Amino acid sequence: MDELQIVEKFEEFFRQFYEEELMKVVRKGKKALEVDFLKLDRFSPELADMLLNDAEKTLSLAEKALENIDIPGAEEGVKITPRFKNLPESAFVRIRSIRSEHIGKLIMIDGIVRRASEVKPEIGVMIFQCPECGKEIEVEQKERTIKQPEICECGRKKGFIPKEKKLFDARWIVVEEPFELTSGERPGEIAVFLKEDLVSPEMQRKTDPGNRLKIVGFLKEIKRVYRGKMKTQMDIYLEANYVEPTEIEWEELEITEEDVKKIKELASREDIYDILVRNIAPSIYGMEKIKEAILLQLFGGVPHEQADGTRIRGDIHILLLGDPSVAKSQLLKYVAQLVPRAKYVSGKGTTTAGLTATVVRDEEFMGGWVLEAGAMILCNKSIICIDEFDKMSKEDQIAMHEALEQQTVSIAKASIVATLPAQVAVLAGANPKFSRFDPYRPIAEQIDIPETLLSRFDLKFAIRDIPDRERDEKLAKYIIETRLNPESVKPEIPLDLLRKYIAYTRKNVFPKMTREAAERIARFYVEMRSLYGGEDTVAITLRQNEAIMRLAEASAKIRLSPVVEVQDAERAISIMKYSLEQLGYDYETGKIDIDRTEGTPSSQRSKIRRMMEIIERLEREIGKQIPKEDALAAAQDEGLKDAEEILNFLKREGLIFEPKHGVIQKV
Repeated sequence: MDELQIVEKFEEFFRQFYEEELMKVVRKGKKALEVDFLKLDRFSPELADMLLNDAEKTLSLAEKALENIDIPGAEEGVKITPRFKNLPESAFVRIRSIRSEHIGKLIMIDGIVRRASEVKPEIGVMIFQCPECGKEIEVEQKERTIKQPEICECGRKKGFIPKEKKLFDARWIVVEEPFELTSGERPGEIAVFLKEDLVSPEMQRKTDPGNRLKIVGFLKEIKRVYRGKMKTQMDIYLEANYVEPTEIEWEELEITEEDVKKIKELASREDIYDILVRNIAPSIYGMEKIKEAILLQLFGGVPHEQADGTRIRGDIHILLLGDPSVAKSQLLKYVAQLVPRAKYVSGKGTTTAGLTATVVRDEEFMGGWVLEAGAMILCNKSIICIDEFDKMSKEDQIAMHEALEQQTVSIAKASIVATLPAQVAVLAGANPKFSRFDPYRPIAEQIDIPETLLSRFDLKFAIRDIPDRERDEKLAKYIIETRLNPESVKPEIPLDLLRKYIAYTRKNVFPKMTREAAERIARFYVEMRSLYGGEDTVAITLRQNEAIMRLAEASAKIRLSPVVEVQDAERAISIMKYSLEQLGYDYETGKIDIDRTEGTPSSQRSKIRRMMEIIERLEREIGKQIPKEDALAAAQDEGLKDAEEILNFLKREGLIFEPKHGVIQKV
């Protein structure tokens, strides 16, 4: 078929299958028509093959065909672009498998946006004037640099004067292979060019870093020039024709009237909390209290904006500290696949951007320094599950302080100063330094996480693997039953409905605290604070008080209640008590000490203070340099236990040092 026949064939196709859709497109003021490739294939296999094998030319002829169709209500000169979706499986290509043979062909890729440029105007058509005869020549610009007319009708070949340009909006994005497709290899990546309606405000949000996309486009090459000479090696990029987000966000979950009816029926049940707890990772045995906490994290509290502009987060952060093989990772992965836009990452396996953000240089496509989003920004308004939280880099740990409390990530590098949103709930898992959790040692001594970062978690749980014949028998039977009868762990509420339940509450339910509930929480706080009045031990701080309020709000959301009641406060207090008793109980003093969960417990501080007093006394008696044995003997005389360990702690903290072997000196 020649070009005219192809245009006529496309006209016939659009009139036959898309006349009504074209009128809808014009009526809504849109500039693109979504076309099902399979319909084209059924109508004309020859046209479909041409589109797959010579994409750019065939697409431009399809555009001409649409221009020829007289659509009622269409403004003159309005261009409608055909965007083809639903390509055959044979057109899908893994990013790492793209080769020179794909240049010019229409292919489909699946990937996550790693970085993106700003939306900027580009020249689509340039109009030149011939200085000799005055004729205006229109040149379509398809290259990265301005293309001049080759020749005028009068015979002139150079010196054409630019008169006018027609612009369109465009942006570059770099797309990386999704985690599940890489199988341990380095993920492949490719630059993608988006233009016109593909960069509308709505599409810009959907193609920002962190979004997973299915992209249909044709592969093009870019000439590489070095010192004025063209190199034999070329760069390639994908010019997008159709973009479809494959991850659904909370706001995009379609909740029907039937769904709302089911949600309201569930919320009105007295045993709704038990049902939902059983629904969280049913294949994992036990851990009811931890699952209840995760359930409340999924629903989340209510963010509050104070009159002075201060923002109090509604997201709940949970840290699971546990022995090996207690199903922490499974629990994290379950939550990541349940929640839209959630991600599971490993603290020691993150990318250059890590968990927060970085700045990278991309001259070829982006034109300089660009922001590359890390995992927390990619999960904005969702949940991030971080395994091996204790193994992440120091840079990420520093940036996490801001992200966990202020829910933003600030960056100032290479002339880029930005504050990115990170409204994320964090579910983290960490392993103790010495493989197993020791309840007799403070948590800060057992994991490589700064005390200031530990304090930002609302709840911290220890998952211990303790031999217990009765429990072990139940666990073994449960595992055997789940293997032999998988239906036995089928969720009572389908995952799809649970997602919609959570989404419905996030969108429509914002419970307010009643005076009774607030007074119950305040009473618990005061009682805990006054337990050891006048002593150095602190059982609870204002951080835990705020956490209880968030948990209570999440509890009210589950019932679709407009207010937080006393029962919600009691549920939140029960979970907080469980968390504090697990990690805050000081076996030496027999008291709950919040500092055991976040820093140096009061019993330890007391020992440190006594050891420093001993060192200061010996310094006055002996001099600045004190034999280590004398310090240990003095500590033993005063009945101070673990003196050697305390001296090592003081050295790590930089309070004392060893000027020579066996001698200590105060800094």
